[in-house]
Amino acid sequence: MEEKIRIAIQKSGRLNEESLQLLKDCGISINNGTDQLKASARDFPLEVFYLRNGDIPQYLRDGVVDIAILGENTLIEKGQDLQIVERLGFSKCKVSLAIPKGDTYTSVKDFEGKRIATSYPNTVTKYLSEKGVTADLHIINGSVEIAPNIGLADAICDIVSSGSTLFKNNLKEVEVMLTSEAVLTVSPTIDENRNAILKKLQFRIQSVLKGQKYKYVLLNVPDAKLEKVISILPGMKSPTVLPLAQSGWSSVHSVIDKNQFWDIIDELKKEGAEGILVCPIEKMVL
Repeated sequence: MEEKIRIAIQKSGRLNEESLQLLKDCGISINNGTDQLKASARDFPLEVFYLRNGDIPQYLRDGVVDIAILGENTLIEKGQDLQIVERLGFSKCKVSLAIPKGDTYTSVKDFEGKRIATSYPNTVTKYLSEKGVTADLHIINGSVEIAPNIGLADAICDIVSSGSTLFKNNLKEVEVMLTSEAVLTVSPTIDENRNAILKKLQFRIQSVLKGQKYKYVLLNVPDAKLEKVISILPGMKSPTVLPLAQSGWSSVHSVIDKNQFWDIIDELKKEGAEGILVCPIEKMVL
């Protein structure tokens, strides 16, 4: 029987959807039925376990699963002993302290002696301790935003993505304790065979993530401007240059970091580049 690597992902929500999309982009198809707790991949030695995010660190320690995709905020709260092997760049959020909109705020010292509702007691305690602040924590598993409105707490600590949930509950973010993204983490008990499968999976993930960071560009350039245009392009090694049917012109193919994209395109246009075509990159294998 073929050995499979066992991966845990969140049961539902945005992190679940984006984790499954990443696996799909890696060429891994999941036989996923309705309300299944476990599913197998058709074309890669992998089993998916759908678990509550907060339970995943313990499943990793116990060796029930070999790897997991989960929020870094969960690792900071419940799994600082676990190793991150890949930062995945999606499901970005903050873990922040928030207070009622009408309250004034000057500094973190304002939380001294206050009641804070949170699902992240370890994170809050560590952060406030480093600031020399002692507060009374109310641990709530679930929606903490309502706590100030019903008099249970003076403030909350929770995940903030868009801030819309805080707004709806008449709260304002006043202190960002940490930023978080999805990460791939590994069990300390993973064996050699499954670790070899992990390396293959990491290679695929890295290829997908690299592809997301770049754009493929094709442009037509007068031969007299080729040297200048090539000096502007930050290609992986050097751009591809092909002669066009029209004499005195060449087609240049290259790769541009999406964060630098518009600035570079502006420079290329100034140097006479025309017919610029931009294509997404599905995967980049280096």
